[in-house]
Amino acid sequence: MAETESYLQRLLAASPLQEQIHSSAIRALHLPAGSRGLDAGCGIGLQAMQLAETVGSAGHVIGLDSSPEFLHYAEENVRTYDLSKQISFKKGDVRDLPFEDDTFDWAWSASCIGYAPIDPLPPMKELIRVVKPAGIVAIIAWSSEQLLPGYPLLEARLSATAAGIAPYVHGMDPRRHFLRALDWYRELGMEEIKAQVFADSVYAPLSEEKRRALISLFAMRWEGAESELAPDDREEFRRLCSPDSPDFILNLPDYYAFFTYSMFWGEVPG
Repeated sequence: MAETESYLQRLLAASPLQEQIHSSAIRALHLPAGSRGLDAGCGIGLQAMQLAETVGSAGHVIGLDSSPEFLHYAEENVRTYDLSKQISFKKGDVRDLPFEDDTFDWAWSASCIGYAPIDPLPPMKELIRVVKPAGIVAIIAWSSEQLLPGYPLLEARLSATAAGIAPYVHGMDPRRHFLRALDWYRELGMEEIKAQVFADSVYAPLSEEKRRALISLFAMRWEGAESELAPDDREEFRRLCSPDSPDFILNLPDYYAFFTYSMFWGEVPG
């Protein structure tokens, strides 16, 4: 429970870095006003709220997640913003969705399908099953970053650690890597398949909100990476990426960083 709460707090702290990118990606989908959609692997429900805003008061979004703690937070947050009529939540597994065929006009999944270390095809098939013909199925996840300006070698080595290359795991079929998702869509018979990269950046002077978000991102992005670094790289990593270090990189007066998300989407065949 404590571990889940800690991760939830990290998600909340990092959310300002994701909000604009997710908003841009959702706009690119042109979801119909008044439509009914699914947010699969909704986490704490932040994208469900953005999706609900897009489809309007006549639309409805159901968020599904396997974590009761995440769903509890999401439900409380939705009540706070008086969105309970537009958004509801359900506990479930993306590999076995608790919905009938052709239930939704569209489905969205952020940092879940293709990003968790599981075979992405079973949950993709489930999304296609529950979306009506000609409806959209979209998946989006983190795809790259440059967060340590001036230290490309250290960042490259961090990117080569198990944490840095997640969701890739040793022995994984390359065709099941997230950036091969176009192949999944074709294999599953989807139509009008598209892919797009969405980028955002941050630069000094950092607001307190962005500073907290980046600290949280560092902790999530490279958690456990130290153990895979050589001693000199480990020392430099701690010097640059520890908030209590006098050389913490976010203190640079000219700090700049950028990151990208990749989205894949297509239409369910008729």
